Amino acid sequence: MIRFDHLTKSFRLRGERKLVIDDLDITLPSGQSLALLGRNGAGKSTLLRIIAGTMRPDSGRVISDGSISWPVGFAGSFHGELTGAQNVRFIARIYGVDTDELVDFVKDFSDIGKHFDMPVRSYSSGMKSRLTFGASMGIHFDTYLVDEVTAVGDAAFRAKSRRVFNERMKTSSAIMVSHEMGQMREFCDAGVVLTGGELLYFDNIHEAIEAHLEIIRIAQDG
Repeated sequence: MIRFDHLTKSFRLRGERKLVIDDLDITLPSGQSLALLGRNGAGKSTLLRIIAGTMRPDSGRVISDGSISWPVGFAGSFHGELTGAQNVRFIARIYGVDTDELVDFVKDFSDIGKHFDMPVRSYSSGMKSRLTFGASMGIHFDTYLVDEVTAVGDAAFRAKSRRVFNERMKTSSAIMVSHEMGQMREFCDAGVVLTGGELLYFDNIHEAIEAHLEIIRIAQDG
């Protein structure tokens, strides 16, 4: 369970205050793979980072009764000067999991070859995504925050990602951000739409996507 208790977040933009999250007061249910939808600039990445605890809200709080992953796919998750293996070992120590087991899992899953022992700053965006997704899937979290990374790689890697993700969803929840609606339909059960600082919940992913697309159509027509 994740609850937003009167959560508010704004930014200063060209001298003006832009409100992206406006007094959210809603509880997201457990046991679902949840799509987080919204127009570009609606605040989806901001909300993910607040949930993860890597960004502070202006006011309010996030309440959870379980563990939450870092935002998978966020390039800032790892230290660029360290190798992929060193980053994974560091994460293992932070989260109190077996270091060798996590390193072996991520090395096999990410399938980036010799780059695993090279500095992350030398990685392509796809390699970083493989590494971050593999590291998060190698640790049990009650809620996974996922940002498009299941679309990375060739068909074989995407199929492997889906298998591992579906296995984790047997005992966990997820909040996923993606611009690919096909990916949302494939991975998610329900959805929330962030619009005008408010969060609208739909227990059917198809209804959530339809509402999201309608908001985009109205904005384009207006």
